[in-house]
Amino acid sequence: MDQWYVVHTKPHAEATAARHLHRQGFKFYLPQFSRTIRHAGRARTVLRPLFPGYLFVHLDMRVGRWQAIRSTVGVTAMLGGESGPQPVADSVVDSIRHHEGEDGVVRLEQPTPFRAGQPVTIRQGAFCDIVGQCIGLDDGGRVKVLLQVLGRQVRVALPAEWIAA
Repeated sequence: MDQWYVVHTKPHAEATAARHLHRQGFKFYLPQFSRTIRHAGRARTVLRPLFPGYLFVHLDMRVGRWQAIRSTVGVTAMLGGESGPQPVADSVVDSIRHHEGEDGVVRLEQPTPFRAGQPVTIRQGAFCDIVGQCIGLDDGGRVKVLLQVLGRQVRVALPAEWIAA
């Protein structure tokens, strides 16, 4: 019976491991999300693994080919205990896939009561009681706020729970 298992990969080798698992005929799932990165004044969107260092493989442990996974390029081990790799419930993978868009990229929902341009008040931290302007969310789910401090505009990223509308 085919089940999902978690494969631990070498650092930043998820795509390499997935490519080699595919070449060996294994069915795998590497959930990814898109992230916008900025460097030298340019922005570009890249795909990042949802679980860095891990991917899922779908196989039947009774077949016996699973041991080849451990020696696959980019793979460190399969997660499990003394009795061998432990399966992951299908519902785990299904719930991740449920959040994918048509392009196969997982959509990270970041619910927040704040919108760009809205005035906000900081309620904790070094900038407590300072009023600023919300300019959006960063990739980590923090709220980016534009503040006027000492006659200059300063951008800070703060946890949403530190901010009040």
